[in-house]
Amino acid sequence: MTAIYTEDSIRTLDWKEHIRKRPGMYIGKLGDGSSQDDGVYVLLKEVMDNSIDEFMMGFGRTIDIEMTDNYVKVRDFGRGIPLGKLMDVASKMNTGAKYDSKAFKKSVGLNGVGIKAVNALSMSFKIEAFREGERKCIDFANGEVTNDEAINKTSEKNGTLTTFVPDREIFGEYHYIEEYVVALIKNYVFLNSGLTIKLNGEKYSSDNGLRDLLDQNMSSEGLYPIIHIKGEDIEVAITHGSQYGEEYYSFVNGQHTTQGGSHLIAFREAYVKTIREFYKKDFEPSDIRASIVAAVSIKVEEPVFESQTKTKLGSKNIAPNGPSVRNFIGDFLKNELDNYLHRNSEVAEALQRKIIESEKERKAISGIKKLAKQRAKKASLHNKKLRDCRVHYNSNAERKEETMIFITEGDSASGSITKSRDVNTQAVFSLKGKPLNTFGLTKKIVYENEEFNLLQAALNIEEGIESLRYNNVIIATDADVDGMHIRLLLITFFLQFFPDLVKNGHLYILQTPLFRVRNKKETKYCYSDEEKAKAIKKLKNNIEITRFKGLGEISPNEFKHFIGKDIRLDPVRLRKEDAVKDLLAFYMGKNTPERQEFIIENLKIDAVD
Repeated sequence: MTAIYTEDSIRTLDWKEHIRKRPGMYIGKLGDGSSQDDGVYVLLKEVMDNSIDEFMMGFGRTIDIEMTDNYVKVRDFGRGIPLGKLMDVASKMNTGAKYDSKAFKKSVGLNGVGIKAVNALSMSFKIEAFREGERKCIDFANGEVTNDEAINKTSEKNGTLTTFVPDREIFGEYHYIEEYVVALIKNYVFLNSGLTIKLNGEKYSSDNGLRDLLDQNMSSEGLYPIIHIKGEDIEVAITHGSQYGEEYYSFVNGQHTTQGGSHLIAFREAYVKTIREFYKKDFEPSDIRASIVAAVSIKVEEPVFESQTKTKLGSKNIAPNGPSVRNFIGDFLKNELDNYLHRNSEVAEALQRKIIESEKERKAISGIKKLAKQRAKKASLHNKKLRDCRVHYNSNAERKEETMIFITEGDSASGSITKSRDVNTQAVFSLKGKPLNTFGLTKKIVYENEEFNLLQAALNIEEGIESLRYNNVIIATDADVDGMHIRLLLITFFLQFFPDLVKNGHLYILQTPLFRVRNKKETKYCYSDEEKAKAIKKLKNNIEITRFKGLGEISPNEFKHFIGKDIRLDPVRLRKEDAVKDLLAFYMGKNTPERQEFIIENLKIDAVD
């Protein structure tokens, strides 16, 4: 039958319908809150950005956030949205003060979409503006107005209060992870000295800007005191750690650009050039930047980002008729970093020692590295260890935020995932047996060990995670003792050699069901004994209970339910107080009396429970 194509086939969606039908265009991926870049955090950030812009313009030094899994409230004490325009700001696309460069010269965004996306994607959305003793309030549900109050008198201080509940039809049974919200808040205060943000009564502020950011995020002390330099519209903090790779935190107008962009490219180039000129030596860029930990923040007029979620800067210039981002950052580092190193000889000497050590290590493994690259290339042609996907995180594809790679053990598990995966965004890497315990080993092992060499090549992280091919790196092993051991060995590998993969929220554990409970009418998959008990109670008679011993026992038809839209992922998170070396030494080092005692004590606790 031929489809009828007439004038009636042409349809124009209103603003809220378009956002609800295509949420990914406005907030990236959806998710349930288990990942830092899930949509529920983007909604919070979109509301927060408006309050931050007010602070940047000199209005309101405090922002109050009240948050539960049921609702979010954000109250700022800025000027308050002009009352007569409150409806337009909350529900009319391409409307906002950010189009007036006098009012918001260097704001986070200029598209006038953010707060509208929050409104459209919330089952309940309430916005209140307080301005010069008057109050205006409008309530919405899924973008539809449910109550439009008249302007009335108020004793409230100027500002805006936004209350919203993300729509569970869109986001599912989401939950907020406080650690992710706190990380977002800390970035705001690090970048805005003098700002105080309260989360459920807990205060966050910063006196030392990006220096505080590095200090908070480094799990061990740097090799030298943090270099902290500031100029008009730019701030930089730099040190070196003991980790492998490069670790960066980049920001534009207070926005955390997790995927970098033109400003981070410029910083990396300018840093190498400045160091070479200071020491008058033609060091290799990789030796200069090895183990660097740096934060760079710039302010740009009318910034252009590569997506609505603003995670990568595309702007080439600081202002429409201003200098290039490259020259702006280059000139700043050439003057300020060079001056700092001349004034602080001890730091300059420590930095030079680190560069020379990196140079020696690079030369020691250069031959091994070349051979390993050849092996990886050959293996990719003749092996089936990697079943790649079509879309990649380091591309400009529409679904790159959804990309993931499952690291599995054995052919049966990888076979089930391979047959049930989404070939556009899901890749599979198959391990052969248990990986090596890499604790205490040097990076030579990454190239000498075939499994790790091929895994590194598959992820494309040899030169750092800027070229990471998959947004989500997922360890998918059996839920038994051997599977747990493989998880630990892989986590040890990533923490030892690629800690920024963990710090930037890319590493996860796949949760798969332990039980299947079914009768002739219904099937329930259970991830715990508690869920199994509920399923048995609900299905009642003539039930069949299956205990899955491994991933290979789950058929491809069933597996597609566990790696689709209802996928359950446990993030591997690293906190400031988690000293990586101490953690790895305790759990993955030699069998110390302390660890034996820990195991015995916890076994006793389990026995009592």
